Amino acid sequence: MTTQQYDENGNPFPAFRMGAVHKIAYTGTAGVIAAAVSEKCKLALVWCSTDAHIAIGAAPTAVVTDRPVTAKVDVLVALQASDKVSAIQQSAGGDLYVTELI
Repeated sequence: MTTQQYDENGNPFPAFRMGAVHKIAYTGTAGVIAAAVSEKCKLALVWCSTDAHIAIGAAPTAVVTDRPVTAKVDVLVALQASDKVSAIQQSAGGDLYVTELI
């Protein structure tokens, strides 16, 4: 039998299974994951290998004024089934990973 986990405020902590992982390179030109996330995906972990900026949407193209993401730090984002994620470098190219949580 498993026991429900709670956060520091006593709220139930949801558990997710990792789904598909999408990877794309980015430079001074935005990279966009090739396929939209699955219909089951409502949240995803976004991870960039260098400092970057991300955009989310049906056909996103990240620009340097979009949400900044610190290198090598998981960022939890809410997504819809038709969404893709795009990233552009802050000062050096890198790789964007989007891990679906289902």
